Amino acid sequence: MSKRIVPLNCLPIGKKGKVVKLISEGIIRRRMLDIGLIPDTVVEAVQKSPSGDPTAYYIRGAVMALRSEEAGKILVEMA
Repeated sequence: MSKRIVPLNCLPIGKKGKVVKLISEGIIRRRMLDIGLIPDTVVEAVQKSPSGDPTAYYIRGAVMALRSEEAGKILVEMA
């Protein structure tokens, strides 16, 4: 069974993925690393806001909202 690598913002609600790589740079990259988005971290898409952006993700025991632009720069491997 092959595993797909997709941007985090393409992860369907209720599905989990494992962080493979961060594409972002600078202060945004630092923020992502600070909230625990390092390789092999499991992330679950929990809920989209009523307007569709941002989306809530379950990351290392906490729910955090990320904008689509930010989440698009995080590559995850879907199971």
